[in-house]
Amino acid sequence: MIQRVLLLDTHTVNQIAAGEVVERPASVVKELVENAIDAQATRVEIELEDSGRSLIRVSDDGIGMSEADARAALQRHATSKIRAAEDLQAVRTLGFRGEALPSIASVSRLTLATATEDGLRTCLCVDGSVIDTGPGTAGPKGTEIRVEDLFHNTPARLKFLKSDTTELGQAMEHVSKYAIAYPHVAFSMLHNGQAALRTSGSGDLLNAISDVWGRDLARSLARVNMELGGIRLSGYVSPPHITKPTRAYQFVYVNGRPVRTRTLTAALDQAFRDITPEKRFPLLALMIEIDPSRVDVNVSPTKSEVKFQQEGQAFDAIRLAMKSALMEHGMIPSAAAIATANEALAAARPTVPQGSFGLEGARPSSYGWTAPAMTEDQPPWDPTPTELPSATGNLPFAALLDDLRIIGQAMETFIVAETGHGLVLIDQHVAHERILYEYLCGVKGKVAIETQPLLVPQTLHLDRRSAVLVRERIDEVREVGFDLEPFGGESYVVRAVPAAIRGKDPLKLLRDLVDELVESSVVRKLAPTREQIWIMSSCKMAVKAGDRLSMAEMERLVSDLALTENPYLCPHGRPITVTLSREGLLRLFKRT
Repeated sequence: MIQRVLLLDTHTVNQIAAGEVVERPASVVKELVENAIDAQATRVEIELEDSGRSLIRVSDDGIGMSEADARAALQRHATSKIRAAEDLQAVRTLGFRGEALPSIASVSRLTLATATEDGLRTCLCVDGSVIDTGPGTAGPKGTEIRVEDLFHNTPARLKFLKSDTTELGQAMEHVSKYAIAYPHVAFSMLHNGQAALRTSGSGDLLNAISDVWGRDLARSLARVNMELGGIRLSGYVSPPHITKPTRAYQFVYVNGRPVRTRTLTAALDQAFRDITPEKRFPLLALMIEIDPSRVDVNVSPTKSEVKFQQEGQAFDAIRLAMKSALMEHGMIPSAAAIATANEALAAARPTVPQGSFGLEGARPSSYGWTAPAMTEDQPPWDPTPTELPSATGNLPFAALLDDLRIIGQAMETFIVAETGHGLVLIDQHVAHERILYEYLCGVKGKVAIETQPLLVPQTLHLDRRSAVLVRERIDEVREVGFDLEPFGGESYVVRAVPAAIRGKDPLKLLRDLVDELVESSVVRKLAPTREQIWIMSSCKMAVKAGDRLSMAEMERLVSDLALTENPYLCPHGRPITVTLSREGLLRLFKRT
């Protein structure tokens, strides 16, 4: 009888393991950087070509390996970090499974050069399952690993890689996290010969954060320092007025390992629920130190998740540490202070300028915009709405204009209008978002985006990761109306902004747009397309819930909406209008 259950060969087993360990170039970078840190390196150099597709080189000045150890390290489940299953209950290193090197070697052409002393290095070359001894070369103590032609023998996986921007962003995300977690290690990262990230290795956590996120953000952070129930928490957190629209700047570590868990996320959200705006997130670099026996790191193949023995205690420790840090720095205002601040903000809020919701004309603002030229008899702002389009022709929403009468604004969010067909509620934000989106993507024909020059060019300072991603997508950002160019290091000079953003802070809007690009590329692992950038931009530029609109502005917004190709849904898919027909209203009140 033919035996049908057979043992797989070593190469096939390694490729199966690689499916879990090596998802993309960033996975290789992560595993090799972890090995370098475990080898007690104080300097780690990362070099990428074509976002890691062609080359990933990681070298360190760690303890290195003998030839016997180097050959063993290329075998599956060979490791120096644990000796028995019991050791998994108290893992103190980043790596411990012994799968990374053989898994990487099975889907690339790998070269390993290492030495435990300055001098002649052991060199091993791996192509598939074949290990050859390369020519010995002189070099310093430590290890260098070159990974070339990643996924050359697994073309199906190669096809699933994203754009260079996304793959580079993923790799930078991993390096950034380790650079902050290990401030005593000097990291340098090159992409296609250009510097992408560099840290000093001074040993100071705040200096490492400054190297990764930028000086301006680092200066604003509050120190976290607390011990509760055997859990020590340290690091830095941003005050309530400095937030981001995504969690991309929340780095949490357990015993030096970057992790994510629902417990940690929920604790952070609860700590900041009452002191940060809705859908905004604080910046955070939080180090959690706990007895390794009280946390399980062997939860996921990527080792990015952990499970606490006492989840509730970890939750409380994080929540209290955040509150304590903010209170110690005077960053949690009292209820009376909040009420006073809200009143002051309401009084100081600039009235949203009246006029067109299209992009026909620039308007003055407090952010250095120039005003358009005016004649002597022309008022500084013309509140008279332009003539509404007639309810004829190819207007999908033409019925809305039949006997249109704006009644007012409800909850500073919804436009209430009466038409010949009934009562209409319009969400002002998503309506304006739809108008701007169709303008940006040229639904009505390609036109140049109207920009407003700044009286004084402004400088946008970004962290290294964001600066690199903007450099990759700068043409798309310019297409939506931002005139910016590199200004040395991680800075960009902004000379003009879209006229549509009106009274908003142009740099804040641009930072939010960049944060969305980072979120899309790094967190959601999606390549931001030109259309996605249009969607992001239209959302950021549109009037918001809470903006007070005049009657003239509401009339113009509705008339502009009637000219769109799709006045029913915003680019994100949310409804724009709700209509209650005349007959429906009469039935509600039992008048029919």
